[in-house]
Amino acid sequence: MALIQSGGGSQGGVVLSAAQTGNGDSTNTVQRSPGGAGAVVITSAVGATPTVTVNIQGSVDGTNFFNIPYALVATPETLSVAAITITTAVTTTYLLRPNSPWQFLKLAYSANTNVTLTATAFV
Repeated sequence: MALIQSGGGSQGGVVLSAAQTGNGDSTNTVQRSPGGAGAVVITSAVGATPTVTVNIQGSVDGTNFFNIPYALVATPETLSVAAITITTAVTTTYLLRPNSPWQFLKLAYSANTNVTLTATAFV
């Protein structure tokens, strides 16, 4: 896992996963600018009987991670920390809250069957 520092509003985003398969953490972890809002865009490519569980996780120290609040674009004030289950080929943007107590961001993948994930963080 590589730690990548955000450019503080970098327009290109930071790649967390590039065509990643299997279970475990995203290839990269990003460090954000303090207090900033952001988003994670997750794109899935699928094979037969696809499913994967994704947790959006943050940390204050880069070691101890926990699920952080996110919202969907269609319902930006409805927060969740629940695991995300993906079963189709889709691209979804998850909004991250400003001033939420995390400095480091990664994704945790589990129960992955035939799903390839690409994820970019904009923090």
